[in-house]
Amino acid sequence: MADGDGLGEATAAAASPPAPAPGLSPPLGWRERLRAGLAGTGASLWFVAGLGLLYALRVPLRLCENLAAVTVFLNSLTPKFYVALTGTSSLISGLIFIFEWWYFHKHGTSFIEQVSVSHLRPLMGGTEGSISEPGSPSSSRESETSRQNLSECKVWRNPLNLFRGAEYRRYTWVTGKEPLTYYDMNLSAQDHQTFFTCDTDFLRPSDTVMQKAWRERNPPARIKAAYQALELNNDCATAYVLLAEEEATTIVDAERLFKQALKAGETIYRRSQQCQHQSPQHEAQLRRDTNVLVYIKRRLAMCARKLGRIREAVKIMRDLMKEFPPLTMLNIHENLLESLLELQAYADVQAVLAKYDDISLPKSAAICYTAALLKTRTVSDKFSPETASRRGLSTAEINAVEAIHRAVEFNPHVPKYLLEMKSLILPPEHILKRGDSEAIAYAFFHLQHWKRIEGALNLLQCTWEGTFRMIPYPLEKGHLFYPYPSCTETADRELLPPFHHVSVYPKKELPFFIHFTAGLCSSTAMIALLTHQFPEIMGVFAKAVLGFLCLQP
Repeated sequence: MADGDGLGEATAAAASPPAPAPGLSPPLGWRERLRAGLAGTGASLWFVAGLGLLYALRVPLRLCENLAAVTVFLNSLTPKFYVALTGTSSLISGLIFIFEWWYFHKHGTSFIEQVSVSHLRPLMGGTEGSISEPGSPSSSRESETSRQNLSECKVWRNPLNLFRGAEYRRYTWVTGKEPLTYYDMNLSAQDHQTFFTCDTDFLRPSDTVMQKAWRERNPPARIKAAYQALELNNDCATAYVLLAEEEATTIVDAERLFKQALKAGETIYRRSQQCQHQSPQHEAQLRRDTNVLVYIKRRLAMCARKLGRIREAVKIMRDLMKEFPPLTMLNIHENLLESLLELQAYADVQAVLAKYDDISLPKSAAICYTAALLKTRTVSDKFSPETASRRGLSTAEINAVEAIHRAVEFNPHVPKYLLEMKSLILPPEHILKRGDSEAIAYAFFHLQHWKRIEGALNLLQCTWEGTFRMIPYPLEKGHLFYPYPSCTETADRELLPPFHHVSVYPKKELPFFIHFTAGLCSSTAMIALLTHQFPEIMGVFAKAVLGFLCLQP
């Protein structure tokens, strides 16, 4: 039967028309080819037709007489007119140049090009040729590229995010600046609703109040709702979480509230475990209570880390990773890496990297740069650029340099913060992998670990720029990773506060119209100056040019 089935399938496949190969489109018919040809030559036909019409009407329009009159008028002009004309042209082109420069640095694109594409191109029929059929190869490539950009520009929750009340708000009190953007805080509100709410919240009045609290935008209103929830139920874990995050002004106060939340969360979690098989609603409630418990323990570990009890923090993180292995999406291992580096337990750091620096797992700046730091540590204390240039690099030094190149290719923004070429700010609550926001979050916590290892920053300074000679340009394809995404600048501008100068990679080339307006401004200013200084010579030159143009057939 198997052979018969296979023969039948082969016969059917042979009888059916062959499917086009992936990436290839079926041959176009004569109508499609004619339509495409006419669309491509439409502009040329209109230009030729306009020239022919102008030539045919040259006698009725008296073009030759009018041109002669214009020539006589231009010959009668004084040099002062040319000075005024070129000076005005230089002023206008200079203003356009300044505006183009400002618009490019603010929005990353040329204003003239943007207006041309969005307004002039449709009038000239450019959109017809640019619109592709749904099944065409170009549309499939565009959809594939957009899907890749969406996946590359996914925003992740910062595993080392700070406390709003004890850290972010204290920064605002001191500097008067808001370290978090509305977009970043809105993403956190969505995370809180995902982690801390479920469909069965209406069964418990305190959870109903907290469900509204997580949606509230005003911090005092959220805190007031948390106290209302505690009045209804003194064991409401999420209410303690909100107060620890937003009302506590010190890490000690936050830890005290998280311990109360842990006590309540463990009681609720055990109760949910006993009822999880009763209905799908109880399973959803268990998932929510699990998220709450993991969040509380993780924040307690971070409190212990900030208060200097690092071994206690490491123990809590290890227990979390053993007890809840499916929750690797929370990236608890990055918290563990930072704490182990603080303990200088480099063997344990290497063991964590061996597990998570895998080709099948998503990378991060913490993974790549920590791997580079460990390899740099073995050679950095004896590394010297002069010695290396004379005798060459040893095997260990080559491995360290390659690890640095790998890390820089993944996130090229980090070295400037580690080398203190750019000032650090408080990291956001969400980061974009391979972006400036991730670089800030990594350097904010790991700069001290690089400084602790003698010569590590020196080796990084000597070798990190060599990465860009290995990456193909333009960045159609990467060297060790996927091509660097083109959407990081836009996402980072949404995540980072406006007072921070966002790092952009690769550096954008200046648009054509900036070069054009700069050249036009310079040339007209030079002509105006020469005409003012040497009016007779420039007048003769202008008349000669006009005479040459008028004598052309």
